[in-house]
Amino acid sequence: MNRPPDDAPEYDDAGDMIPFLDDPEPATGAAPSQDGDHRTEPAPAGVAGATDGGRLSDGPGTADPGPHPGLADAVPGPAESGQGGDESGRGPVEHASGQGREGAAGREGRADVHAEGSTERDEPGQAAHRSGTAGQTPDGSPSGDGGVPAAAEAQASDGRRRAVRQVGLLAAGVLVGALALGVGAVVWLKPYLSPEDFEGTGSGAVTVRITPGSSAASIGSTLEKAGVVASAESFVEATEARSVSDRLRPGHYRLRKGMAATAALDLLLAPASRVVTRVTVPEGLRVSEVLPRVAKATGIPLAELQGVDKELVGLPSYAKGLEGFLFPATYEVEPGDTAVDVLAAMVERFRQAARHVRLEERAKQVNLTPFEAVTVASLIQAEGGTDDDYPKIARVIYNRLAKDTPLEIDSTVLYAQNRRTLKVSEKDTKVDSPYNTYRHKGLPVGPIANPGEKALVAALNPAKGDWHWFVTTDPAHRITKFTDKESEFVRYREELNKNLGTN
Repeated sequence: MNRPPDDAPEYDDAGDMIPFLDDPEPATGAAPSQDGDHRTEPAPAGVAGATDGGRLSDGPGTADPGPHPGLADAVPGPAESGQGGDESGRGPVEHASGQGREGAAGREGRADVHAEGSTERDEPGQAAHRSGTAGQTPDGSPSGDGGVPAAAEAQASDGRRRAVRQVGLLAAGVLVGALALGVGAVVWLKPYLSPEDFEGTGSGAVTVRITPGSSAASIGSTLEKAGVVASAESFVEATEARSVSDRLRPGHYRLRKGMAATAALDLLLAPASRVVTRVTVPEGLRVSEVLPRVAKATGIPLAELQGVDKELVGLPSYAKGLEGFLFPATYEVEPGDTAVDVLAAMVERFRQAARHVRLEERAKQVNLTPFEAVTVASLIQAEGGTDDDYPKIARVIYNRLAKDTPLEIDSTVLYAQNRRTLKVSEKDTKVDSPYNTYRHKGLPVGPIANPGEKALVAALNPAKGDWHWFVTTDPAHRITKFTDKESEFVRYREELNKNLGTN
């Protein structure tokens, strides 16, 4: 690196510029004249150089705000080309303290040093702006407005602001580009990131069985193996997107192959897609009436239903057969269900109802076994015309049992003969059967029908009353009358025969 010329300005320990003097001896306030002679003039203490208020350069210095004899009125701007300048194109600059060419030479040296350390060479005349030739205040701030160094400072500040803005714009551009690239990548990769899936509603037909307890993933796997959906993952994604996994039900479904996962989900949620046979068993039917109905609806041979091992259908321990325990309800029979499956479902439905009404516990309260309570419920179901009649019929039964009087219930005689009729003759009442309550006191040996839940409740909660007889006087309108007088009972029987057209 080049060293500065010998006549370059020097700085003291405080960073203040030391003026060039021809006389090596200290001179207070000495200022050279225009022709290079020195004369001693009083100067304010501490003044090294001053202006009339113009801005100072980066170099430290002091200034007296008041007028001072011998100080220049202003620090001139950069020398214009062709105005008596030196070879570099810089014009003579008078030092504020009166220094002439020597001061200018010192400033040229400082400008050269600055340029040597810079990455870019100053153009002629620009070095003087940064040479620090003008006076400054003690704290290094400019002493006035409009000076050349202030312009340089402003230019530097503007440059820094422009640089910051450019960096900010560049960073914003990079961020926007990255975001655009990321979005584009997601769009481009989406077909590769999403689960494989078909489009449309598919074609053909296929029956799929969903087993009880299957999860969405398990169902998706079943559908994928059957060729319904392209992947189990696509079905799981469709199910989660609609939050309907809890609505998926076991059973057989008629679907199509090559379906979009959402289309397959729609069919699984549609009741019409179920492949199921529904069988309704009304209250009060006998086993001999239930089994043919099931066989006809499901196609299961009647012989298979009649020959089912009673040990395989889950009967309660107190049951003595199917009668009374094939609970009346509507059942869904799936493809492939067997005779055992169907009858076991009916028995299980009875067990649910028995738990609901607390059959075993409450039977004790009416001095009956659970099996006897079911038998009473079957009598109520066979004789009752309306729900309101059920508790009253239960009371008649319990009142007659309490007096050890034969129940004389017509439906027991008809059950013994496997008949259905409203006309019971004297001959019918004499049939020899353990179910004939005209001939045998107490309850029949077992249920005579399959009662519903209301009849079970009535058997466990009889109405209060002294009735010993009841007659359904108008079967067409389901009118039943109750009495505790035998004479009224006889009159009610005559009313029934009249309505039936018999004597």
